[in-house]
Amino acid sequence: MLESPTVGAEEEYAVGRIVVTEFVSLDGVMEAPGGEPGYPHTGWVTEYPDPEVEAFKAQEVFEAEAHLLGRVTYESFAGAWPHYEDEIGFADKMNAFPKYVVTNTVTRLDWNNSTALEGPVADSVRDLRDRTDGILLVAGSRTLVHELLATDLVDELRLTVFPLILGSGFRVFPEVETPMRLTLADSRAFPSGVTVQIYRRA
Repeated sequence: MLESPTVGAEEEYAVGRIVVTEFVSLDGVMEAPGGEPGYPHTGWVTEYPDPEVEAFKAQEVFEAEAHLLGRVTYESFAGAWPHYEDEIGFADKMNAFPKYVVTNTVTRLDWNNSTALEGPVADSVRDLRDRTDGILLVAGSRTLVHELLATDLVDELRLTVFPLILGSGFRVFPEVETPMRLTLADSRAFPSGVTVQIYRRA
């Protein structure tokens, strides 16, 4: 299994760190990987079953201190995870650990241990990161990820890349005027053809 991407990173960060982790196609599409409705190619990750990829994704959750989510992804997770059970305790971790939600429209968050962040995203997320000892894991949450990238609040970017071109759909990266420079920290190819690429801010 891929070694922990955070090994050796503790000296680089005096506070918490924001780790964005995404399933993406070769052309950068992140939309509906697991079967979410409304997208013609929904569920595209299920074509590549791989226990090593599953183990890597489980490791990410177990090593994180909390989830940072946008509203749409939060509602999707909240509608699913409370009903899951598994032998390794992955669902238990998802349901138990803190969830921080960036939203201007939802005031009631029923999923266990959920808190809405108030105020401008750049300020509220930076404050949350500064008072967190460990990883704030961001999955999905396209609009939030675009804003975090634009405001230079992403400490680490983990792309689980699937060997297909979807041709359409929402993409991970926003259009920006200034190039974003990253450093490749780790990478690994799995038997299914899926690769993991881990980047940190240059």
